[in-house]
Parts: sequence; structure tokens; C-alpha cells
Amino acid sequence: MSFDFSEEESRRYSRNIILPEVGLSGQQRFRSGRVAVVGAGGIGSAALLYLAAAGVGQIGIADGDEVELSNLQRQILHRMADLGRRKVGSARDAIRALNPHCQVETYDTRLEPTNIREVLTGYDLVLDASDNFETRFLVADFCWQAKIPLVSAAVTSFQGLLLVVDPGPGNPCYRCLMPQPPPAPRQEGILGAVAGVMGCLQALEALKLLLGRGSDLVHRILTYDALKCRFHSMPRVKTADCPRCGQHPSITGG
Repeated sequence: MSFDFSEEESRRYSRNIILPEVGLSGQQRFRSGRVAVVGAGGIGSAALLYLAAAGVGQIGIADGDEVELSNLQRQILHRMADLGRRKVGSARDAIRALNPHCQVETYDTRLEPTNIREVLTGYDLVLDASDNFETRFLVADFCWQAKIPLVSAAVTSFQGLLLVVDPGPGNPCYRCLMPQPPPAPRQEGILGAVAGVMGCLQALEALKLLLGRGSDLVHRILTYDALKCRFHSMPRVKTADCPRCGQHPSITGG
């Protein structure tokens, strides 16, 4: 197999390529990969920057908000000069400034049942970096139906959570863990670096999936306690009464 990396690309990705687990073939997988990220906030900022830095060739960004001053404490894609801009535009410019080889598609919208198929169809992976349960469940249900692997991350205060949903036989879906959206929580603080940790881990799981190496988090959930600096991994199982993928599902659409 031949690879047509330019001299500049070979130097840029040299620390990837010398890894036996990546090599030229793995770097080609990154370049050919199509990854959509839902949310250009705290988690999405770190995830998007590391996907771009790794050389993921096509990146989609879905977000319907604009940059506010309170975002800058954790949303490192954006700068003071971006205040008032649409987040997807600010994120696109930051990615292009880091790696002009990345093709970026932007979707300046909140995902809804009426538009999610148009936005996410055609991507190899979806990263959910959204900040509300309504969007998380919508994205998870669509990805399961469309058979698109999903890497989902969430943060609040000093806590983080990460899991991978791979819609294959015997694998648990998102609703096996949480059958229905919980009540909307009150607004809580977030230490910015916690969002960065979870976004980096989310990007790492996505890159492993692009390499074809799979992820242990398909059957586990990872939690992070920043105050204690502890990670904890717990098993996830497919449940027979799951409303999405169980024996008698009540949720069949995406």
C-alpha cells in the first residue's frame, strides 16, 4: 500500500507515525476518517483540537450557540476576539489555524429530530460533547439506529463521565445505562480543566476506534473524580428490558 503524505505532513505527524500501533497505515486511517462532534464547548474544545492535531481529515461541528465571556474559562477553542461570534465559526477557524489539512463542516444549529439525520449521516464516528440530556439522548438514539459508533462524555463540577456505544450485536446501548432522561439539573459550576480532561479522553477513544482497535468502554463506563484524582471503571451490560434495544423496545425511531 502506498501513501501520498507530503513532506510537511510526514514531519507534522511523525510522532504518530513512529508508534507501532499507528504507523503510516494508521495515519492514513486518521486522514480518511470522518468524525462529527456535537458541541463546541468545554469538552468539545479539547476533543476537536486533538482530533485536528492528530490529522483527522474531515471534522463536523454542530453547535447552535455563540461565544460568551463566561465560556472562555473552559472552552479553549475560543478567544476574546470571538465574543459574539457563532461557536461553529470560531471553532472552524481555530482548527484551520492549527491544521489546515483538516476539512471542517459546520452546522450552526441545535440538533433536533427534524435535522439530526441530515447533520450526522455519513460520519464514521460521532462524539457527543453536548451539555444537556435532551441532546445526549437524541444523539444516542440516532447513532444506535444509524449504526454509527458514539463516544459520549459529560462533566459537572469536578466529575467526569465517559462511555462508548457501538451498535453491534450484544453491545449495550446508551439507554441500557440510563433508560430515560433524568430531570433537568440546576445549573452547576464546572472547573474548566475537568472538561479538558474528558475531551482529551474522548478524542483518544475516537482515535482508537478509527485505528480499528476498539474500546473497552463499549462494555464499561469510566468516571473521573478530579478532587481525588481518581478514575473508576465499572461494567455496563445489555439489559433485556431496555426501551431502546431490549426484547420489547418501546423506542424504535432515531
